[in-house]
Amino acid sequence: MIGKRDDGTSYKVLIVDDSLFVQHLVAKLLEAEGFNIIDTASHGREAIEKYKSFHPDIDIVTMDVTMPGMHGVEAMNEIRKIDPEACVVIVSALGKTDLMKKALLDGAAHYLVKPITKDKLLQCMQYAIDSRITL
Repeated sequence: MIGKRDDGTSYKVLIVDDSLFVQHLVAKLLEAEGFNIIDTASHGREAIEKYKSFHPDIDIVTMDVTMPGMHGVEAMNEIRKIDPEACVVIVSALGKTDLMKKALLDGAAHYLVKPITKDKLLQCMQYAIDSRITL
């Protein structure tokens, strides 16, 4: 189970997506692998507020790029002002390569292109864990 550390504790995840379907899908897939979904948010500003309220108890944020109000890259940058070590995985639909490149340059741990599959999501989360989180 990649969602658990060697000591048995779960990695805590904040899921950010304006689609409730995607929130539920990601939560279901991650929970089955031992991750603890600490909360969800539907837009960038909500993600920032939730990150502030749970910090430092969030290990990974999955962040949709295209959301109403504030897009995911802006929200990620605001979260990284709160916590420069924040581990953010950017989730995007095809065709958003410019925003994904910007996100990676701005410090995203990894990116995932929709449609989301179990294998792609878990591979992405494993990469984020291996590259950004001290076990």
